[in-house]
Amino acid sequence: MNEAVTPKKTALYLECFSGISGDMTVAALLDLGADESVLKKAVKSLPLDGFDIKISRVVKSGIDSCDFDVVLDTDNHDHDMEYLHGHESADGKAHGHDHGHGHDHGHGHDHDHDHSHGDHVHRGMDEIRGIIQEGDLTDKARDLALKIFEIVAQAEAKAHAVPPEKVHFHEVGAVDSIVDVVSCAVCLDNLGINDVIIPRLCEGSGTVRCQHGILPVPVPAVVNICQAQGLELSVTQVKGELVTPTGAAIAAAICTSKVLPDHFSILKTGIGAGKRSYECPGILRAHLIAWDQAPVKPKAAEQSILSLQANIDDSTGEMLGFAMERLFEAGALDVYYSPVFMKKNRPAWLLGVICREEDLKQMARVIFENTSTIGIRYTRMSREVLDREIKVFSTPIGEVKVKVCRVGELVRWYPEYESVASLCRESGQAYAEVYQYIKEGISYGLFD
Repeated sequence: MNEAVTPKKTALYLECFSGISGDMTVAALLDLGADESVLKKAVKSLPLDGFDIKISRVVKSGIDSCDFDVVLDTDNHDHDMEYLHGHESADGKAHGHDHGHGHDHGHGHDHDHDHSHGDHVHRGMDEIRGIIQEGDLTDKARDLALKIFEIVAQAEAKAHAVPPEKVHFHEVGAVDSIVDVVSCAVCLDNLGINDVIIPRLCEGSGTVRCQHGILPVPVPAVVNICQAQGLELSVTQVKGELVTPTGAAIAAAICTSKVLPDHFSILKTGIGAGKRSYECPGILRAHLIAWDQAPVKPKAAEQSILSLQANIDDSTGEMLGFAMERLFEAGALDVYYSPVFMKKNRPAWLLGVICREEDLKQMARVIFENTSTIGIRYTRMSREVLDREIKVFSTPIGEVKVKVCRVGELVRWYPEYESVASLCRESGQAYAEVYQYIKEGISYGLFD
């Protein structure tokens, strides 16, 4: 048998100790290694004009950082900090800002730098979808950009008691924010990042002044996003808004876990600069981290395992399917659902998970994070397994992975599902035909 191996797991860890905004996120991802030329090509393909993007280096609190800025053809400046915190200007008057909008969207800016334009363009979700759909983006980047805007739309709709399709964005729908959101999606796709860990978002305190008066920080849209998406907030004593609606929506759209591994190595770090100066550094650090998963042990004839069970009666099928994916990724040996009836005759699902003893805490964490259950039962068991290994065979229709199991002198061949499915997609043949073709070819020694 092969010796035990320890597979590496990688993820993006966003350290949001100074909050998060759209431009900070893009800058951090560029500093992490996202291809600047790919980003510029994607942004240039959007059916928008009146702007340019500037990527440069700045120093924030003595730390060298990447700065991403959407430079508009019109007036483009940050609102006065005293005004944002409700103080009076030099003429003794408290200044308000009005976007000429029928209803207020919580505050007058969507990310760390604030634009006060004399003539804002108001856009609804249909128009924003059209802009993103027309861009030359990968499917993954396009889907993520749309998801981010949908999260913001839901939050704004709740804040103003209107359907999401009736929400008309001012700053969030303006050119700079569309570019921020699309740029973030393109950079994440370019880096090939699938797992993102965001333990919490550190937010400021105090108030911001908006069209309808003074609102507390966090503003309504950020509160609604965190509530709906399960983001963790940590309120600090920093006076100002550290978490913007766009930043919160990006975090909600990409976060796959809130828990860092106990031990990890940092492969690379990207630092994105914010536009304002606060008591905190005003940067977003993005770390590409790696850690050892539980070692894959040689298969013994008899093993000790755990059988976990949880009753679930208020999670959707999509949630359960996603939970199953996460459990397998975390090292579960098997995952299954069985229909059951609970008290008061409620239809429900029984989640079953087979795992190694050392993986118990990780399995429990995934189950609690991704389902609505509030309790997990587990039992220690012994099992007998066949000796098995994975081999790769070359066939006339492509390579295929096959699980090889042995019962004494008897050998059994089990083509792996993903390999067979991939060959079916490429050849257009039925799954059963390809599966049988591979098994017979291996049995007769036709493939190497």
